[in-house]
Amino acid sequence: MSLNHVRPWRNIYRRKSRQIMVGNVAVGGDAPISVQTMTNTLTTDVRATVEQIQAAAEAGADIVRVSVPDEASSKALKEIVPESPVPIVADIHFHYKRGIESAEAGAACLRINPGNIGDEKRVREVIAAARDHGCSMRIGVNAGSLERHLLEKYGEPCPEAMVESALEHIRILEDNDFHEFKISVKASDVFLAAAAYQGIADATDKPIHLGITEAGGLMSGTIKSAIGLGNLLWMGIGDTVRVSLSADPVEEVRVGYEILKSLGLRHRGVNIISCPSCARQGFDVIKTVEILEDRLAHIKTPMSLSIIGCVVNGPGEALMTDVGFTGGGQGRGMVYLAGAKSHAMSNDQMIDHIVEQVEQKAAELEASKEAAE
Repeated sequence: MSLNHVRPWRNIYRRKSRQIMVGNVAVGGDAPISVQTMTNTLTTDVRATVEQIQAAAEAGADIVRVSVPDEASSKALKEIVPESPVPIVADIHFHYKRGIESAEAGAACLRINPGNIGDEKRVREVIAAARDHGCSMRIGVNAGSLERHLLEKYGEPCPEAMVESALEHIRILEDNDFHEFKISVKASDVFLAAAAYQGIADATDKPIHLGITEAGGLMSGTIKSAIGLGNLLWMGIGDTVRVSLSADPVEEVRVGYEILKSLGLRHRGVNIISCPSCARQGFDVIKTVEILEDRLAHIKTPMSLSIIGCVVNGPGEALMTDVGFTGGGQGRGMVYLAGAKSHAMSNDQMIDHIVEQVEQKAAELEASKEAAE
C-alpha cells in the first residue's frame, strides 16, 4: 500500500515476497492481496459447480479452489475450467495422479498437502505435470494432517513442526528447479496458525496464502478469521487469503474483502459506516443499514457511506465519507455529499435517495477513472 505521511499510524509494511502467477492473477510481490474461496458442490456436478464459481466471482473472488477427490472429478474439471471467469485451483489430497490429471485439465494451480500426497517420487511427477502445463502450485501444510515423522519428533502439531514440513517440501520443489509456488501453514487454532505463519514468513520469501482452517460457522468463523488473519495482515504477512467458513462461499469472499477493507489493503464496493443505534436515533438505523447493504451490493466501485442515527457523531463521520445521512428530528435528516452538508431529506424517502446518490457517485468515480486511464 502507499505510505500515509499524514497518518503514519495507518501504514502497513508488507513483507517482500516473490511473485508468482495463478492463471492471470499475480500473487506476491507488489500485487494486490487476492481473495479466494472454495466450492462445496460435488465437482462432478459441473453445472452446480460452475454456478457457484460464477457467484463467487461476482462477489469479488479472484481465485476459486475446487476439490478433486477422484478421477471423475478431474474429468469434470475439463468442463469446469473453460466456463470459469477466474483461475481454478485444484485441491489435491492423497492421490498424486489427481494432480497430474488436474494439470492436464487446465487448472491454474495445484494445491498439494505434504501430509498425505506421498513420497518424493510422486511429488516430482506432480511437479513435472505442473511445469508441462503452466500451473503454479501451493504447498498446503495443515496442522490436522502433518507427516507422521514430524508428529513423532515434536509430539503434537506445533509451529516448529508446520514450518519444518513446509521447508521440506519447498526443498523438493526447488531441487526440481520449480519455483512457481506459494505456501500455507494453516491451523484451526488461531495462536498456532499465527505462530506458524510468522515462522514461515521469516524463513522464506515465497508468497504466502493465509487462512485459519476450519474456522467454524458464519459468525464464529468470521470472528476467528478476523482475529487471526487481521493480525497477520497488519504485520505485513500474506499475499492471498481464504476465509474458511461453514457457509456459502460467497460469504467467505465478503468476509475476506471486509477484513482487507478494514486494514486499507483492498477496496471493493461500498464501505458502510454506521452506528449501533440508541434512543437518540432519528430513524431505524439497523433496518436501514440492512436494506442498504442489500440494495448496494451491486456497486463494485470503492466508496464510503455513513449512516448515523443522530448528530452526536453523524456530522463528523460524514466529513470523511463520499455520501452520508445523519438523523435529525421531526422525521427528517441531513444528507452529506463529499463530506459537506448538502440538503435535508425525509426519513421515508431517505433509502431510495441514498441509493440514488451512491449510484451517481459511483458512476462519477468510474468516469474519472476511465478518463485518467
